[in-house]
Amino acid sequence: MAPTNSKILVVKLGSSTLIDDQGRLDKAYLKTLAYQINAIKQQGWKPVLVSSGAIACGLELLGIEKRPSDMPSLQAAASVGQNALISAYAEAFADYDILTSIVLITRHTTARRDSYLHARDTLERLVDLGVVPIINENDTVSVEQIRFGDNDTLAALVSCLIKADECVIFSDIEGLYSANPHLDSSAKLIEEVDHITPELMAVAGGVTSTVGSGGMITKLRAARVLMTAGIDMVICHGRRPDNLIDLVAGKRIGTHFSAGTPMHDITPKKLWIALGDTVKGSLIVDAGAKQALISKGSSLLAVGIKRVEGMFGIDDIVDIVDENSHVFARGKVGAPSSEITLACGRSQQEIKGNELLRNLAVHPVVHRDDLVVFE
Repeated sequence: MAPTNSKILVVKLGSSTLIDDQGRLDKAYLKTLAYQINAIKQQGWKPVLVSSGAIACGLELLGIEKRPSDMPSLQAAASVGQNALISAYAEAFADYDILTSIVLITRHTTARRDSYLHARDTLERLVDLGVVPIINENDTVSVEQIRFGDNDTLAALVSCLIKADECVIFSDIEGLYSANPHLDSSAKLIEEVDHITPELMAVAGGVTSTVGSGGMITKLRAARVLMTAGIDMVICHGRRPDNLIDLVAGKRIGTHFSAGTPMHDITPKKLWIALGDTVKGSLIVDAGAKQALISKGSSLLAVGIKRVEGMFGIDDIVDIVDENSHVFARGKVGAPSSEITLACGRSQQEIKGNELLRNLAVHPVVHRDDLVVFE
């Protein structure tokens, strides 16, 4: 990828990259990061950072050696650590006269489309002003956010919000491997991915870091949405020297997820559906329904649904899953789970004669305008 003016690069930094072996924020690493950020800015790039590390910083300052499991302690650590984390970024970047800002986001912010769009406008303005936004989840007040790998999703969300040209996710390994390299010495780095298959999802291992909360599976889920949106993604080792400089110079590093040409029309509304709200349940569909959704751009009708998992209401977001348990789409439902359960496998004609299902007789379960297909 050759450097070009006015391209946006989103960089996600996990705790495993930012925290040293003693569990402390590595300020020396931040200085090397600031050097790279300045270098790519000089080439016309506009970097945006999505940073973990607040909880780890807070635990260090509070003198807590082992990560607690209770939510009040985690949120207290986040409150203390967020200030220290952002101050350290500001200090390191000040050496290059780079102004930083803090943007704290929760799923409650992005679940509503109007606040989602306000967040987009703010980020775009910061980037236009030459500021490097440092984005994190608001762990202090958001219970749902302190969970497995959510900043990978946040990085994908931010990339889609501001229409980034590329998203790079720093990890504690060089990229996606054929097996877990910590456990299997024969594991091989997968350098190029152009399609997220069920086999790749199966390859993704669990948590590989003692200080982070994410794993490779969340990175693949982020890549799946980014590729659908036409945004390339790279996973590479966060401590690899000059990784960002090499990336914008077009050198091959880590695993590159190539977006290619988007197969489907991904509107801002659909991106919000794909990433902006938590999934409330699943619809398992038959092969015919899957084919119609992927190839024909159809809406999802009750006749193609085999069963419903979870409890959800009208307008909630659900995963759409094939009979092999592979998530291939996501959408906003037009009926509650109780109603869809009664309608499963029934044709529109059959539904029409049931007063309880009158809504689904004239409306699909998921309209194509409210559907994001990942394949």
